[in-house]
Amino acid sequence: MTADRVQRRIIAVGSGKGGVGKSTLSANLAVALARSGRKVGLVDADIYGPSQPRLLATEGRRPESEGKQLIPVQSPFGVPMLSMGHLVQPGQAIAWRGPMAGNALGQLIDAQWGDAELLVVDLPPGTGDLQLTMLQKYKPAGAVIVSTPQDLALMDATRAIGLFEQGQVPLLGLVENMAGYICPHCGEQSDPFGHGGAEAAARERGIAFLGRVPLDIAIRRQSDAGDPPAAGTGPLADAYTAIARAVLAALDAVG
Repeated sequence: MTADRVQRRIIAVGSGKGGVGKSTLSANLAVALARSGRKVGLVDADIYGPSQPRLLATEGRRPESEGKQLIPVQSPFGVPMLSMGHLVQPGQAIAWRGPMAGNALGQLIDAQWGDAELLVVDLPPGTGDLQLTMLQKYKPAGAVIVSTPQDLALMDATRAIGLFEQGQVPLLGLVENMAGYICPHCGEQSDPFGHGGAEAAARERGIAFLGRVPLDIAIRRQSDAGDPPAAGTGPLADAYTAIARAVLAALDAVG
């Protein structure tokens, strides 16, 4: 392990299943951390389904290299980043077995991250080879778990929590995503995925509840346009800012 990596703390963002908004949360968390004054980089470790280039407006960019190290791509939001999406053609299927994917993850993490003090790693969903490689080789300083409020997602989130606990990675807390929908016409709130389930699960497991993000069409539209809400102002930016503060407080608490 290099001295560079000892000084840099890794925040792993995981989920037990896909479709819960983990990548969107990772991108906005990284932007919110950067806006708070932290030097932060973002690794898209979802080797088979990279989405961060779209989320942070770096599609079509290719990283340069120096020696055997990649040089991260600079996003417009003050967050250097790397993704397999920067290295393959758009839409190209990546049909790799576990060891090849693990080597790719190593190239992304062992890049020239410069003065970045925090590295947000957007893990693929589930509890497979890449997660195990991450835990065994890079040992995150802490993990953030993302879930929707519904029971099925929370069951899968519990599995992700168990994986990090087995790997002795501190759990920074749980984020409840897609929590409540405000009708743009009548202003009434509904809860298509339920409400409060992730907060209750965090309480039951004795881990921190980091906050919730509403189900809002603006998040989908801005994410598709490469314009993360955390980079702007308003209630959505405030939600991500609050989560970033909670993550930093939890990270400081674990040392």
